[in-house]
Amino acid sequence: MREFYTITELTREFGVSTRTLRFYEDEGLILPVRRGRTRLFRPADRHLIKQIMRGKRLGFSISEIREIIQIYRTPPGEVGQLKLMIKRIEEKREDLRQKRRDLEETLSELDSAEEACVERLAELGVNT
Repeated sequence: MREFYTITELTREFGVSTRTLRFYEDEGLILPVRRGRTRLFRPADRHLIKQIMRGKRLGFSISEIREIIQIYRTPPGEVGQLKLMIKRIEEKREDLRQKRRDLEETLSELDSAEEACVERLAELGVNT
């Protein structure tokens, strides 16, 4: 296992900009070692970046990701983190289900509006 990764290596690996990694650092999500102006990332930072990227893909906000990471760093540690993650996943899942219901309702309304337009055009003797 390597002791450190450079910012260039991590930007390439995760497909993010150096600005993104600096933002995560500013937000306290990762804590690279500083040697002068150079940032050196430990394997733990690399793992956190991987988790941050996963959280973003799942639709979590930076503040939600921060909360999950901070729970891991302090008691109750990993158990608390996992319980919080389950809670957040359930909330995210319900939010997505509600969005799906809203989309289905909107699609149905669009179908009805289109059908009404086609019917009215037919009444006016216009073919579609």
